[in-house]
Amino acid sequence: MNKRVLSIVAAGALALGLAGCASSGGSTAGSTSGGGSAAMPKVSIMVGGIDKQIYLPYQLAQSLGFYKKYGVDVTLSTEQNGGVGAEDAMASGQVDFAGAWYIHTFDFQSKGKDVINVVQLSGAPGERVMCSPKANVTSGADFKGKNMGVTDLGSGTDELTQFIAHQAGVAHTDYKTVAVGAGTTAIAAIKQGTADCVMTTQPTVGALTSQGLATSAIDLATTAGAQQALGGAWPAAGLLGRADWVAAHKDATQKVVTALVATMHWINTHSAADIANALPQQFVSNATITKDQYVAGLTTDKGQFLPDGIMPAGGPTTIAAMEKALGTDISSVKIANTFTQDYANAANKQLGTQITTTPAGANG
Repeated sequence: MNKRVLSIVAAGALALGLAGCASSGGSTAGSTSGGGSAAMPKVSIMVGGIDKQIYLPYQLAQSLGFYKKYGVDVTLSTEQNGGVGAEDAMASGQVDFAGAWYIHTFDFQSKGKDVINVVQLSGAPGERVMCSPKANVTSGADFKGKNMGVTDLGSGTDELTQFIAHQAGVAHTDYKTVAVGAGTTAIAAIKQGTADCVMTTQPTVGALTSQGLATSAIDLATTAGAQQALGGAWPAAGLLGRADWVAAHKDATQKVVTALVATMHWINTHSAADIANALPQQFVSNATITKDQYVAGLTTDKGQFLPDGIMPAGGPTTIAAMEKALGTDISSVKIANTFTQDYANAANKQLGTQITTTPAGANG
């Protein structure tokens, strides 16, 4: 992640965010908001890279005023390179929810930690495998002998890279995995030749393309691309919480989900330029990328976002198949316990909006 963006986020969202986290302490006791209105529940959310396009709905909901509109006071923070991951901060009780990938529910539950996804925001990882033209990589079969950049070892991008290689018959030992982060560090890895390819998202994708450093070898940024590369819908960004916390704070959970579902409908009915204009400008125009490049990338990859917050049919089984292929023991995990549609269904009913995503059932 670009260091300048991180410093701005840390100074704003993170500083205010963690102060809010401390005051909420995982409870729904809130402060009175605006002219003597009823107290709002306070909820803290840490996002796995708040300025990444794949995670833009969390901040967009805040920028549009939707959290408070639907009755909840949300404090956002972001994970930082070298710091605690959003999903780990949630699991340890540092924050109430994590804006993170759905696959983490399988990882946590396989280790006996009951984490659940309460709303699904995307049907694709939003990633692209960006490769130096000199690497001659066009498929997973070409990973052999290459240095493959991921955000961090053991991360979702690491697992995805392994899965793509596995499907092409390339073992994890046949290539080298390099932790390159995102933003300027990922760009530097390609520029300096320490990585032949990096799995990354917008806006880093746009920066690599505009500088002529890398091209998109594998598309995981759109639902269609994910289905082709991964064998089915691959639900990525969602809202993850501890199942016991969610059960004890159903009203607060519902309000957050309603705000996010309203945001997904807003994204579906607005242009990439509209979305960029609503976000903090340091997210869309900085040392890594111009606003025009950000809008162009979002226009291309906007199809990753689901319009209604519904977990798509086949998505959970695709994730389960990937976990098994990578050797993760998920024999103790019941797919039906990794997500719930209840809050998204209630949100769409409250908002009067139509559900267009074919929903996953109890078996995924």
